[in-house]
Amino acid sequence: GTEETYTAEEHREMNAFLDACCKTRVVRYLGLYLQRKGRIRSQTELKSFLHDLWFKLYRRETHNDSSGFEHVFVGEVKEGKVIGMHNWLQIYTEEARGELNYLGYIRPRRRATNPLKHDIADEQMLSVQFVWKGHLKPVGTSFIGPSPEFELALYTLCFLFGERENNLRLGTYRATIKCFHLGKNLGTSYPEEAPMDQDEAATRIQSKERARIVRKHYAK
Repeated sequence: GTEETYTAEEHREMNAFLDACCKTRVVRYLGLYLQRKGRIRSQTELKSFLHDLWFKLYRRETHNDSSGFEHVFVGEVKEGKVIGMHNWLQIYTEEARGELNYLGYIRPRRRATNPLKHDIADEQMLSVQFVWKGHLKPVGTSFIGPSPEFELALYTLCFLFGERENNLRLGTYRATIKCFHLGKNLGTSYPEEAPMDQDEAATRIQSKERARIVRKHYAK
């Protein structure tokens, strides 16, 4: 990594982004929760709290070469490979600019949408592979469609109050939110498919057994 400093324009962009986020219902709710938990004393502290958590520079490889926001939402390159970059809007924008070459997706173990009515493109959590600025991202999982403020709030809560693996139900999705600390800093956070529970495993075993019986019957 290379040591970074923010320009005046970048400071304006960060302030504008956080101002917009703090006006949304999801981040206002986050602020009330943080206040109840004693993390901030009032709502006026929310913006500065989120700024320090997400935009404060810290050491990943060298002094002040990274931040939580850069890693999770923007993406970085380490040893010739893309790390982080778990935000669908960044992936979409970089592809539109011609900076990213999408290579494909890994089919999810479970579908949150009805496969008889919806194509795989309608899924809102996918593991994808791409090349960004000449560097490969072997596999990375992202939500598809949610707003930046939703992800900002979700990952903030997991970082402050969760574990390394946080199993959640988000609408029709069962997701594991991975969250890693880098010292006192947010190293990374991203979604993955949650592991199968006992009921799902039993259903899958029964389905395979029924398919085996049918194949055996028609093979006679």
